[in-house]
Amino acid sequence: MTDRALAVVRAGALTTVQDRGRPGHAHLGVPRSGALDGPAAALANRLAGNLPDAAVLETTLSGCSLRPRSAVTVAVTGAPCPVAVDGHPAAWGAPVRVRAGSVLDVGAAVRGVRAYVAVSGGIAVEPVLGSRSTDLLSGLGPAPLTDGSVLPLGTPGERHARVDGAPQPAPPGELVLRVTPGPRDDWFTPEALRLFTSRAYRVSPASNRIGLRTTGPALSRARHDELPSEGMVLGAVQVPPDGTPVVFLADHPTTGGYPVIAVVHPADLPAAAQSPPGTPVRFIAVRRAGGA
Repeated sequence: MTDRALAVVRAGALTTVQDRGRPGHAHLGVPRSGALDGPAAALANRLAGNLPDAAVLETTLSGCSLRPRSAVTVAVTGAPCPVAVDGHPAAWGAPVRVRAGSVLDVGAAVRGVRAYVAVSGGIAVEPVLGSRSTDLLSGLGPAPLTDGSVLPLGTPGERHARVDGAPQPAPPGELVLRVTPGPRDDWFTPEALRLFTSRAYRVSPASNRIGLRTTGPALSRARHDELPSEGMVLGAVQVPPDGTPVVFLADHPTTGGYPVIAVVHPADLPAAAQSPPGTPVRFIAVRRAGGA
């Protein structure tokens, strides 16, 4: 039995293995997947001395507890949360050395939703289609963590970052999403288009890695005929029959039959990953590149 492994003491509400995802397989019906808050995951890897594409753990709201079988360097980023080693407070957002057999506890998020736990060497589960990411929609990649499971670790590379801490953006008090209108905005009434970019929505508790669901004013359609299924992209804002927008995140389906009223700017999606239920959401229309 290798000592380069990590035992899961407490899996938490939902903890998955994530890396930069598996883009380029939409024609096979495979979503991109990967860490929802990419910058936070990348920072955790830098702090732990890993390469950018190393796999990390993505926790959801309640954190997790881990016991390494050998000494490792870890870093926790993303949603601010208490971090402890054997019950003693440790740093969040900075490299932490954890001895073999000690327990690292990543506590519940104080703000935000998802924390990222990088371990020196990276989580070395078998890749599927070039990625170690858990995909909740297709079922590809490793299953979400369970208590008692054991994860293999890779060989540590370069030394961890020599810093006391690294700046990170705070989870948003209000989620502002810049959107490019279309491609099916003509399927909605003028009043619906006005409401979409002038009224506040809120993040729904039904949100997950597939999509950020919202509550708020329903958007009325101008067309009610059937829309043939068409390709969906990361950040697409689809409007299902109840009229409330859904922002597609990393595990989104690659096709869909509901009209897409707009597409969110990619740079705004990490903040969506850190917006808990009840967070106000505003959609701000921006012009297409080269548009009038």
